[in-house]
Amino acid sequence: MRLRALLDEEGLGLRLLGGAGELDRAVRGVMTTDLRDPSRYLSGGELVLTGLAWRRGPEDCEPFVRRVAAAGAVALAAGEAEIGGVPDDLVAACARHRLPVFAVDERVAFATITEYVVRRVSGGRARELAAVVERHRRLMASGTGGGGPDAVLDLLAGDLDLRAWVLSCTGRPVAGPVPGPAPQVRARLAGDLLAAARVGHPVPLRVEAGGRVHALFPVTPGGVPDTVARPAAGPPRADWLLAVESDPADWPAERLELLGGVTRLIAAGRERRDAAAAVRDRLADEVLALVRAGAAPAEVDARLRAAAPVMVPAAAPDTRWQVVTARLDPAGEGAAARPLLEEVVATALGRRAELDGTPDAAADSRGVVGVDGGEAVALLALPGPRALTAGEVLAAVGGPLARGLEGVGRLTVGLSSGVGSAEGLRGALEEARHARRVAAARPGAVGAAGHEELASHVLLLPFVPDDVRRAFTARLLDPLADYDRRHRAELVPTLEAFLDCDGSWTRCAARLHLHVNTLRYRIGRIEALTGRELSRLEDKVDFFLALRVR
Repeated sequence: MRLRALLDEEGLGLRLLGGAGELDRAVRGVMTTDLRDPSRYLSGGELVLTGLAWRRGPEDCEPFVRRVAAAGAVALAAGEAEIGGVPDDLVAACARHRLPVFAVDERVAFATITEYVVRRVSGGRARELAAVVERHRRLMASGTGGGGPDAVLDLLAGDLDLRAWVLSCTGRPVAGPVPGPAPQVRARLAGDLLAAARVGHPVPLRVEAGGRVHALFPVTPGGVPDTVARPAAGPPRADWLLAVESDPADWPAERLELLGGVTRLIAAGRERRDAAAAVRDRLADEVLALVRAGAAPAEVDARLRAAAPVMVPAAAPDTRWQVVTARLDPAGEGAAARPLLEEVVATALGRRAELDGTPDAAADSRGVVGVDGGEAVALLALPGPRALTAGEVLAAVGGPLARGLEGVGRLTVGLSSGVGSAEGLRGALEEARHARRVAAARPGAVGAAGHEELASHVLLLPFVPDDVRRAFTARLLDPLADYDRRHRAELVPTLEAFLDCDGSWTRCAARLHLHVNTLRYRIGRIEALTGRELSRLEDKVDFFLALRVR
């Protein structure tokens, strides 16, 4: 925007007092000040608004104007509300330093001028940046690169002071400045967008998280839709999102159009990335077929490294292999679960590295994901002895994915233990599948179970027929529940506490805040009502299992 545009706007109440030959200067910002030396806060190109509170006499004008002009300000606008007119000594000082000077009518607030300048300047910058973004998009579409999402996000930060990040559907950071939002903020943003996709919501989605307002754009094939998505009948896709740390309610139309172009640019990059991954996916399916068929470990290892060359080499002494399986219902096809499983393992590994303080740039390339019937299967090579756990998976992705799947589907995940070489992958595959079936027997939109649960009673309980479980529980616990309803005796809670305290009378009495004799009376009632003896191991086990399966 040029200075002369300020004079053309009648509502600004500006009157030119000097510097008519300098009105083609470009205005890049605005600053209001009454400091005697505001130069440290000027970066060049600003229109400086002042109420002249710094002026105590004519001698103050020369140093003030000299400092402002030397800092790169393009003009000075002085208010007339306080002193009734702009002093001649100020006009003369501006003339000596070739600094245009305006008088601001006392009926016009500085805020009015500031809002006008900011709106015009940001709109102009947005149009200029939009041209850069379009050129960048064409470079990527032509296959000549262009720098990827980080390059265009740097443009947003540098030209419009907009901090923005590309996140996955689980909140994993894909691109953007470091440090970015905290993990819980990223998960909240991803979850809000997935939830909005189930009902449809105008773009951008406005979300307050971590004490800041964000504008969210879905990064989907074909550009930016009018809504986040049409109401969805099926489970969420593994799309990315663009999160801009700014309130979209304050944006001019040019900025909204610019961010739409940025989103289309990122979507084009994602499509190219997915197309390149098609070969890797085919190789992953071949590796999985070899593992399932019991092929020689050397052959499996060679195919693995061909499918994912950035994985930790199997020959590294501390490398551990792990298998992770996933099923997405109601889709029921491994192909539908593949992209979500890729995000699950990459997010969980990335979150672990974050918590350990050792960021892992290759977290999304630590394995390959194949498809076997109704399951997606990830074969991971981990740089160390620690295998992923079900707890880590749920902590990393359970929140956002549960919001996207609520009412429309389920994702269940099973994790094997770590094995020392590709030779153990076949057994790890079966282990992971058993663990996933354990997770599937539990409620919830997202479930995960690990290998450690396969050596526990929890492996057996989900596969006991429902009618058998109901009969077993009723025989042991119904007499106690009926007695509690009639007498408020709290026999069932007492039984739970007694077993949890390993049958210790003193510990259980202390936990329940009872006298030991009162506890002995309650246990006696339990034994009388059920015909069991809690001094016998077999009866303790039966009660324990009945409480677990009820």
